[in-house]
Amino acid sequence: LRSPRRSASGDSVSTSASRCGPALSPEEEELDEEMRALCLKIDADSNGSISELELIEAVRRYPEVAAFVLPGVDPATLMEDERAFDSIDETFERIAAGKQRIRYSDFATHFRRAAAERTSNGEELRELYRRIDADGSGGVSKLELLDAVQRCREVAALVLPDGDAKEVLNDEETFELVKNVFERVAGGKKRFDYADFEAYFRRVEASGAVPFRATSDRASKRVLIIGPGFGRQMNPRQGAMIDEAGFQTQWCWEGLPNPEQPSFDVRPFLPKIKAAIDEFDPDVVACASKGGAYMAGLWAHNLWRGPSLLINAHPSCAKLPEGVPVVVCQGSNDEVYPTPRAKLEEVIATGTPNMVFLYYTANSGKLPTGHLSRIGDQHNMQSILNHDCLPRLIDAALSPGGPELHVVRSWRDRLTEQRLAAEHSLGYSPDLLRKRWASPSHRGCDEHKLFEVPRSSEEFAHVAAVFKAQPREKPAYFLSPPETWERVRILKVERVENGALHDDCTVPYYRSLRRSIEDQGLEFEPGVHTSWAFHGADADAIDSIVSNPVAGFQPLTSGSRGASLWGSGTYFARDAKYVADGGFCGKPAADGTRRMLMCLLMTGMPCLGDPQHKGVLPFRNRPHRYNCSVDCLSSPEVYITQHSGASHASYLITFA
Repeated sequence: LRSPRRSASGDSVSTSASRCGPALSPEEEELDEEMRALCLKIDADSNGSISELELIEAVRRYPEVAAFVLPGVDPATLMEDERAFDSIDETFERIAAGKQRIRYSDFATHFRRAAAERTSNGEELRELYRRIDADGSGGVSKLELLDAVQRCREVAALVLPDGDAKEVLNDEETFELVKNVFERVAGGKKRFDYADFEAYFRRVEASGAVPFRATSDRASKRVLIIGPGFGRQMNPRQGAMIDEAGFQTQWCWEGLPNPEQPSFDVRPFLPKIKAAIDEFDPDVVACASKGGAYMAGLWAHNLWRGPSLLINAHPSCAKLPEGVPVVVCQGSNDEVYPTPRAKLEEVIATGTPNMVFLYYTANSGKLPTGHLSRIGDQHNMQSILNHDCLPRLIDAALSPGGPELHVVRSWRDRLTEQRLAAEHSLGYSPDLLRKRWASPSHRGCDEHKLFEVPRSSEEFAHVAAVFKAQPREKPAYFLSPPETWERVRILKVERVENGALHDDCTVPYYRSLRRSIEDQGLEFEPGVHTSWAFHGADADAIDSIVSNPVAGFQPLTSGSRGASLWGSGTYFARDAKYVADGGFCGKPAADGTRRMLMCLLMTGMPCLGDPQHKGVLPFRNRPHRYNCSVDCLSSPEVYITQHSGASHASYLITFA
């Protein structure tokens, strides 16, 4: 059984055992009977958690467990079939996130999420494909798709949700719509197969889905804090913030000296920390400053292989353990352990891809006035006390999807629910944007590229909601009181419909970005790997961005009003208010109105910007580099893109 839970004060919180099985946590008590019975069957020693060996043995022994965990796999071949064994090994590692045992609730949550992620229309898609592939050849030509749209109402509803299928061979506009769908599904090939068909239509569906939220059940998570270096007295706000976030915490400090000297031998004291780990059974171990020497010792002697948080990169942490989720926090102005960013990135690269994250803060470049727009942390890491950052970093270390992805997901939580709802309605992918186009066949080939959005439409309301939204937390760039922005009036919203730019620049980049993210072992999430932002420019620049058929934005010739604060690229603001307040919209028109672009960004996996970035960002997972840069990894307010296809001008807003 797990040891009694302890509060921050060290008082025990009782956990009673039952004669008919292990004691269960409140969330485990809520499991349905079938799931609880399955977990009890797997948990051979009835200690309330599941080891990988127990899971493997249960899959071999019990057909119902095998059918649930590895559907379609013969359990008798588990120890002979490498692919089957690798599958169960990967499943366990995904749930365990570096720990040696998994809880019933984590097991149940994993498989519930997996079931939810499988779209319910799988059989419907396969049946529709059979109807399109009339000759059963396994491949579909453009002519077959056109024919199927004509003769099958269900296929027409899928391919032409807003068109008239009866006119597909009589109306040029309808014909072009079907042709465009074929070209997107086939990706340049003469025929597409079921895999192409399924991938395209599930992507379109996913692009309109609500993105994952970076949620965490903090009340059920245990955090063991290695006391020396954590600043319980010198910097008490850090520990208090963890308590206030709702985590169960316990400090390990009695009998542990502060490792003041680089040569300090931590080995005699590691058994004390290991005993605390065994007693408290933490989900994550956290340390700071000189306490990092103890964490390095725990790793080196294989005494802790679970999620780990290091505030400050201790010099002894030169290599991260394999298969362990690790979050490292460091500021560029650290006066105790000054470490160049490149060196920190080398250390992070020694960890397991997608299981490590460097939370780094740094100075911006200089504004024309000589001032800095942001200042990197010193040793006390002041920034992690803002925006719920420290608790989010603990959440990140515990996240099954990996710490870096969790942090990027959590950026959405800095926005209001009203803005998120409006963004979701507009869509997070180029294909969804195009569905709203008013130009013939949605092609965007007219000479004029701007189409006014009716003020009474839902689309206008959604754009206005995003434009007028202010963040949930006080922004870093506070240029005017919030009430001044509330008085701003939107006079006109125009939709940008530039088909050549969309088809030949934006869509190819979007697809290559998706492939890059997926090749790194992550699931591409529109709304997480894409985002809405704002860009201001003078009238001539806006006209060029809107009408240029090749590349609307020119990242390598851009900056921030003559200053490269975070490196070369095109700068966008999360909030429209910042663009307006900062004077980025150029000179007002004669009637006092100003204009601003609202853009869909293909942000992918961002890194912190650097004034020395010259269009090429650091490697994230070789050969893949980071996809854009930001001004802050806790709550970014500025995005910088380095590729013309990474930013799509979607709406032009006139305001006063």
